[in-house]
Amino acid sequence: MIGIVDCNTFYVSCERLFRPELEGCPVGVMSNNDGCVIALSHELKALGVTMGTPAHHLRDWVRRGDITLFSSNYELYGDISARVQAVLEAFSAGIEPYSIDECWVDFSGFAPGQLEAHARELRRQVKQYTGIPVSVGVAPTRTLAKVANRAAKKVAGYANVCVLYPNSAQTQGLLQRFALDDVWGVGRRLTKTLNEMGLETAWDLRQQRAKAIRRRFSVTLERTVLELQETPAIETMGMDFARERIMTSRSFGRLTDDKRQLREAIRQHAQRSAEKLRKQGSLCRAVLVFLRTNPHRQDLAQHNPSMIIELNHATDDSREIAAAATQVLERLYVPNRLYMKGGVMLMELCERTTEQLSLLEAPPDPGQRQRSERLMGAMDALNQQMGRGTVRIGTPTPGAAWFLRCGHRSHRYTTRWDELPRVSA
Repeated sequence: MIGIVDCNTFYVSCERLFRPELEGCPVGVMSNNDGCVIALSHELKALGVTMGTPAHHLRDWVRRGDITLFSSNYELYGDISARVQAVLEAFSAGIEPYSIDECWVDFSGFAPGQLEAHARELRRQVKQYTGIPVSVGVAPTRTLAKVANRAAKKVAGYANVCVLYPNSAQTQGLLQRFALDDVWGVGRRLTKTLNEMGLETAWDLRQQRAKAIRRRFSVTLERTVLELQETPAIETMGMDFARERIMTSRSFGRLTDDKRQLREAIRQHAQRSAEKLRKQGSLCRAVLVFLRTNPHRQDLAQHNPSMIIELNHATDDSREIAAAATQVLERLYVPNRLYMKGGVMLMELCERTTEQLSLLEAPPDPGQRQRSERLMGAMDALNQQMGRGTVRIGTPTPGAAWFLRCGHRSHRYTTRWDELPRVSA
């Protein structure tokens, strides 16, 4: 049996951890640069606010105190997510992170009569140890576990835990009420085609012959049918698979043509990309840098350049990657263009343990490689322990245009010493 544990309204739940007075109140979390609402509490949804609502449309409500909006605080959310995963790992046969707020959990080895009690105890311990409410869905396959998880959240009788046993009448009943576009991996366009075939529910899809579905549609939908029929057919890679490319980019807080500040932004993105590269145990051979102006401002001169630079040897050293990215920026930059976004992509990745040299490539100096590894390891350790950005390449200009607008960000309570909660008597 496989389960999926989903943190309920995760971003909002993280904010409420340190603001318990907001429990039961309308709360939302905004996207980068405070553009639109990307996470909503049930109370905020009840007011008619939907995902993607522009934040400025809610300005009057915020001013009156009717609702509370937070800027995205990804450092806090990532740390709380890691804490939830630690509890799940200690309480199961194994876990596989799927997203920042979802995690697959192995429930193998439990007798049928023990599963629901174990899932409820897991949910209780996550709440006790981290303060985050979760929903748990358990079933013979991943697709059915997704169905169970949705039922756990939407059907009050399940109280956030739903276990679907093989060949049960409960599974049939849920699938008969489950719309096709609610099935994991079945999109709206595909749903329309299936509806034209007379298929309306997940149970209807389960009744189809998998091979026939494959011939008419794809192997992906065939796997979905097999999973609905309780035959495991989907293996995910979670969040830990080695990416073939690594991208770091972000819109600026405001438009800028300041070359120095653009250099700082690209250097920051290069360093962050290098951190991701080391985390997955890879090296890169090429770096792409791009800049973007605002396509919606046709009154401004447009310029959207990009360029790739090949490195002398494969590396994961932040200094080398940042230097290459800065070198590319020098070639891309055009004065008097107001840029709104910049980014860095690491390309031609290879595993550190299986690095191969080309015929014309000189092997890196072993002593230099060891010194680089020790330095990068120390940087990563300090940034992990003391907070991201504690050690970095270069010093950013205070109030630079590329900084995100985050005027409503809460403290990073769990990762910054200077932002720890304070209690006064």
